Amino acid sequence: MIPSYWLSTLGPVTPRPPLPGDRSYDVAIAGGGYTGLWTAYYLSHVAPHLSVAVLEADYCGYGASGRNGGWASGLFPVGEAKLARRYGAAQASAMHAALADAVDEVGRAAAAEGIDCHYAKGGTISLARSPAQLRRARKSAGFVDAVRARAICNATDVLGGVYSPDCAALHPARLVRGLADVVAARGADIFEGTRVTALSPGRVVTDHGTVTAGTVVRALEGYTARLAGHRRALAPVYSLMIATEPLPASFWDRVGLARRETFTDERHMIIYGQRTADDRLAFGGRGAPYHFGSRIEPSYDRVPEVFDSLRHTLTDMFGIRPEIAYRWGGPLGIPRDWMPSVGLQEGYAWAGGYVGDGVAAANLAGRTLADLIAGRRTERTGLPWVGHRSRRWEPEPIRWLGINAALRATTLRDALEKHPAPAR
Repeated sequence: MIPSYWLSTLGPVTPRPPLPGDRSYDVAIAGGGYTGLWTAYYLSHVAPHLSVAVLEADYCGYGASGRNGGWASGLFPVGEAKLARRYGAAQASAMHAALADAVDEVGRAAAAEGIDCHYAKGGTISLARSPAQLRRARKSAGFVDAVRARAICNATDVLGGVYSPDCAALHPARLVRGLADVVAARGADIFEGTRVTALSPGRVVTDHGTVTAGTVVRALEGYTARLAGHRRALAPVYSLMIATEPLPASFWDRVGLARRETFTDERHMIIYGQRTADDRLAFGGRGAPYHFGSRIEPSYDRVPEVFDSLRHTLTDMFGIRPEIAYRWGGPLGIPRDWMPSVGLQEGYAWAGGYVGDGVAAANLAGRTLADLIAGRRTERTGLPWVGHRSRRWEPEPIRWLGINAALRATTLRDALEKHPAPAR
């Protein structure tokens, strides 16, 4: 089964050959998604003399990079105020400026390499559709009133919104598969169908042999939990998506999203959507359960109740009952403190924990890892996420109980805001 609408538009994927046995490289990258491929891409610019191998369990883009909502955004899971308290205002500002630049860099790199990923930088709108949501929105930078919010996205019950220009809609699978082709053409060896089972400084163990390398890079995001000794590093939490059939011009004339702005609202449970280049609504959200022991299985990609909830949300937001053409999902990686990180220590490098905001962040991470591996001191290598270490998640069953309780509590909070208890 093709794991997303995005990948289905590319036709059958023929994986590259697997690792042909034990090999040695200067840099070995575990993971053929955005993080791993951007790292290899920028290494080919700043350190072209290094030999690089990318090791991927299925095929490049099989994971989150080929399934996500297609938002290249300047969002960061940790708010700027919290970052400022921890690292200082200047560092917090630098982190968010670097992410905003990464949104543009994704577009620049795709254009330079001839990757047609349907990149459209229209920004993003978070709608306020209840009094409680409006109160939150008014406290945010970028607040716009109801008239301006509806001019961008004319959903139902719009009271206001928060607009940011730092977001582009794109076709994520076109980006990741195109990037893999570019990386291979620039000299990296990509081995698909090669599952990494263990990582350590200087050594990557796979089901097809062992790779020794001067630098080993962990770029597995939600799949990190499958590695020996890493089950509690990142919690693999599922996000699910649907895509409608193409919608008529009359719908778009009413709703807007004329510049393909991405959209969400101010509810607590995360939802996200975009107008695709072929005029569908691609729409997703959290709410699927976390699975005991950080298990990852293809069957978890599909939860009928969550798909039904996503369709109901589209009906509620836009007053339509659209035909749903595609349903899919997949795991994303959540660190215990929700703080993504990038680092290099004694030949072992890592990046990830994007909490679902990884399309642009992975580009910034790849550039940063390339700088670190090449021994370059840049503004990127001084950002606050560099060298950060999140504490591990709690052991089971505490992890299962805590994450799923938080999901249920989030759903309850949204329900109470939509239908508040009557005054006494």
